[in-house]
Amino acid sequence: MNGMHDDGYDPFETFGQDPLGEEELTGPEGEPGDDGGEFDDSLLEEELRQAAAILDPVPADLRQLAMDAYALYDMDARLAELTFDSLIDAIPVRGAMDVPRMLTFTAGDLSIDVEVTSEGLMGQVMPPQPAGIEVLNGPQALRPTTLTADALGRFASDAPPTGPFALRLRAGGEVVVTEWLRA
Repeated sequence: MNGMHDDGYDPFETFGQDPLGEEELTGPEGEPGDDGGEFDDSLLEEELRQAAAILDPVPADLRQLAMDAYALYDMDARLAELTFDSLIDAIPVRGAMDVPRMLTFTAGDLSIDVEVTSEGLMGQVMPPQPAGIEVLNGPQALRPTTLTADALGRFASDAPPTGPFALRLRAGGEVVVTEWLRA
């Protein structure tokens, strides 16, 4: 075709310039697209990050869940092992309906006894001591329920845990996290 169209008319010859001329396709060093400068990856990354935030934002629930999962990472926390579960270890009583679930978690000398019912949960920290307790729920809850154990180690909540849950206990500068269980 040699720069000519089928009708014999060549618009580049008419105007005397090729909009995609050879000098515009090659940089000063003869490499295509090389302008001789450094390409700024951080600028491109920031522009892509902004575009993604506008076009496909992270849902607020997912962001909160990720932050809560990261908050569970605590190098100093000890894991309290489940040593008793009435669903597994207790002898069932014939005819009993809606019996509370009894749980005991142990971490060294510390134990946490918990009773889970349809009305909520209550428990006691042994040896008795004041403590802050968080009831960590699964992905359906955005914030953990915070409870306070009194000087005798007793705590209670009117909200029963739903789905998977765990307890995080902070007492005397120590952090203890229980295993995750399904309510």
